[in-house]
Amino acid sequence: MHYYSTLSLLGMLILTACNTQPDAQQIINRSIEVHGGEHLQQSHLSFDFRKKHFELDFENGRFRYESFLDDSIGQVHDVLTNEGFSREVNGQTLDLSEEDNTKFMNTLNSVAYFALLPYYLNDPAVNKQLMGTTTIQEEPYYEIKVTFDQEGGGTDYEDEFVYWIHQDNYTMDYLAYSFHVNEGGTRFREAYNVREIGGIRFADYVNYESTVEDFALEDYEQLFQEGKVKELSRIELENVVINE
Repeated sequence: MHYYSTLSLLGMLILTACNTQPDAQQIINRSIEVHGGEHLQQSHLSFDFRKKHFELDFENGRFRYESFLDDSIGQVHDVLTNEGFSREVNGQTLDLSEEDNTKFMNTLNSVAYFALLPYYLNDPAVNKQLMGTTTIQEEPYYEIKVTFDQEGGGTDYEDEFVYWIHQDNYTMDYLAYSFHVNEGGTRFREAYNVREIGGIRFADYVNYESTVEDFALEDYEQLFQEGKVKELSRIELENVVINE
């Protein structure tokens, strides 16, 4: 009798242990919290990236992204808000074609999106799936795949992402994505120079491309560890300042 009771208790403990693994939504929620998402509810931040200066403002669901650049045509000022996008050159608002409006808007939005990941992964159009767990450089990670609904998913809604989030500290240390613009392709990014500013976690990234073809996006971490990727660029945010 005692023997069967012990087996029953052991079975319950195993079942309980198996059920303690968080789902994709819980992992993303925790990661956003660890990265300082609460500070982005109402804050102003600025940084420099690839010769442009960026200003991002958040206030209770409202946002305003701005970029500033001095180039051959003059002072270029782009603005993206909840209402839409506009571009000024030397203080004059341009009448943009639909194609240019979309291109410039996507460029500004993309910089903000990548700079503040995983903050945006709870947007309504985001679909999250826990693919499993893995080990990268002897550290344990959750592997989460993200796709987007067409409605609300933007012009690049067909793009796919995979995020590797540390199982213990919930930091997003690696990501991969596929894209369809400019003939398409895939990329893998590795975080480095991680720092906390104003309660928000920022990281720069080494940007890689695969040296092999025909592989699943979620297998990028294996290619990375096998040395089957090549560095393309560095994604570096400079002069980051936070004001809440």
